[in-house]
Amino acid sequence: MKKERKGKEVRKKRNSEILKFYKKIYSKEVIENFLHPKNVGEIKDPDGVGVAGNPICGDILRLYIKVKDNKIEDIKFQTLGCAAALACSSMVTELAKGKKIKEAMKITSKNIEDKLGRLPPIKVHCSNLGAEALHNAIEDYLKRRRKEKKRK
Repeated sequence: MKKERKGKEVRKKRNSEILKFYKKIYSKEVIENFLHPKNVGEIKDPDGVGVAGNPICGDILRLYIKVKDNKIEDIKFQTLGCAAALACSSMVTELAKGKKIKEAMKITSKNIEDKLGRLPPIKVHCSNLGAEALHNAIEDYLKRRRKEKKRK
């Protein structure tokens, strides 16, 4: 019993030290979106899917959208990557949800960075993944829609 309690105490102390480190390099918004990401998951039968990756660091983002009345009604993501990649993925979904397709296409990596606050220069590419995956999902949606119209 003592050994188990000591193990929990060690993990708690280690986690506290990790969080202190993150607070030195990331903004409060990045940490919040990393620890409590929004819109995580997959949409079954999506209207559009976008993927973006960075072969240098290995981050990859898959983003799903559901569109109704030309607005992004639902948006979800799956990310394999670092804390900044997860936070940027979460933030891009929050920025795009409820927006008209044209408005969502205007979302940039700078918009994501601005909403998140501080990203270390070496992690700025993570916001690029968010914008790129969103644009790819919208382009996929538009391409599918054009194909449907041709069939009719």
